[in-house]
Amino acid sequence: MTRLRNGNEPAAKDRDTGTMRPLTHAVVLGGGLAGTLAAAALADHVDKVTIVERYHLPKGPGPRRGVPQARHAHLMWSGGVRAIESLLPGITRRWITAGARKVGVPNELVSLSAQGWMRRGPQMQFLIICSRDLLDWVVREQVLANNRITLAPPGRAVALLGSASRVTGVRVRNEQNDQETQLHADFVVDATGRTSQASQWLVSLGLTPPAEKTVDSGLTYATRLFHVPKGTPADFPLINVQADHRAARPGQTATLIPIENHRWLVTLSGTRGGEPSTDAPHFVDFARSVRHPIVGDLIASAHPDGPVYGSHSTANRRWYFERLHQWPDGFIAIGDAVATYNPIYGHGMSVAAHGAVALHRGLARHAMRPGTARRIQRAIASTTEGAWTTATSQDILYPLAVGAQPTVTARLLQRYVDRLVKTASDRPAAAEALYGAFTLSKPMAHLVSPKAVLATFLGPVRPTLSNPPLSDEYYSSRDLHP
Repeated sequence: MTRLRNGNEPAAKDRDTGTMRPLTHAVVLGGGLAGTLAAAALADHVDKVTIVERYHLPKGPGPRRGVPQARHAHLMWSGGVRAIESLLPGITRRWITAGARKVGVPNELVSLSAQGWMRRGPQMQFLIICSRDLLDWVVREQVLANNRITLAPPGRAVALLGSASRVTGVRVRNEQNDQETQLHADFVVDATGRTSQASQWLVSLGLTPPAEKTVDSGLTYATRLFHVPKGTPADFPLINVQADHRAARPGQTATLIPIENHRWLVTLSGTRGGEPSTDAPHFVDFARSVRHPIVGDLIASAHPDGPVYGSHSTANRRWYFERLHQWPDGFIAIGDAVATYNPIYGHGMSVAAHGAVALHRGLARHAMRPGTARRIQRAIASTTEGAWTTATSQDILYPLAVGAQPTVTARLLQRYVDRLVKTASDRPAAAEALYGAFTLSKPMAHLVSPKAVLATFLGPVRPTLSNPPLSDEYYSSRDLHP
């Protein structure tokens, strides 16, 4: 990816007229990952960026109030990493220095797909693994070091200022004293996440609410931390036992992620009718009951580091802002305020990163001409397509899922992708397409490139692996049996 500017340019040039339109002040609503990345994108084009966050932000890599899902498994895929690097050069090095780990895909990934165990071939992509608290903190520290970006006192955005044609700021309420203040701005970004009130705010300006779509498999999460057993290799892989979306039963998964401070973060999940319990005595049993018991076997003798945490905030929900006939200048929504995804696919953070890049590029290209915000909103919408299709096309197949049933075309595409996944362990062209698209490093259209289609048509050469691709030495040292 081409390196984006990260300097101190106070304005963007209007390419049509050649004139400079100064951007004095921008306000970002939300201090999470999407909000801090949006602030980084804006800082190249605006004299001052103010971040408004409802709650106090921790000084270090600690839990952030209002983000209960932060305790569960999070993956930053290589496509998202590259996007953030373009906004915050050196962020990967900072993550690793702070305790995160860069994991090669598929060479450091032990994954049971719906089609069987994936072989660990040469690295094609990668991901960053660590706790969500650490990942957010490293980004937040680098963003707030920019002297153009200011964190406002805690407050909750309650309404937009302006009219149906142009947003001129936001009204913020201090929930401690119930007082409201007005922040005037040339540009307002809603990055308030799943609880966004953007639709209502637009209606209050006299605009039509956007269409909304939901696909909900009823997925429930249960997560617990464990101390890594002595003797475990430092390069121990990420392990993921996926559900089989083709089976007529609830989808249940188990994921083990090595994170900082010598811990394993283990997240279990189950769709409606097959949910994991948050009772600690049942945690290992559920981990052993999924399609393969490897995660349960590994943690059976590991020492827990805290209780089991649950979450139900897993529905796929999307607001089609880009389809509105009228859109106000000076306002956009980004991240989970636009679309939320079943977190089991690990795409939310990477999509937010691509959205922030779309914001940066939109301002660099169009400055603040009329219609710029609408163009940026459409560009942000396009960054959601791959993750949305991936999540909803599989989630709707589970029993008791809520949402529109897939079309004939969608079912045919799913059958093709199933065969491509099965072929990826044997044919590099299929693997390159699969990992490029799934890590959001390549567009989803890459799945149907001529090379990928040919490889998929030919199919796999070898039979599917019957055991997880972990070394015999590892199993024998722990008296486990693959």
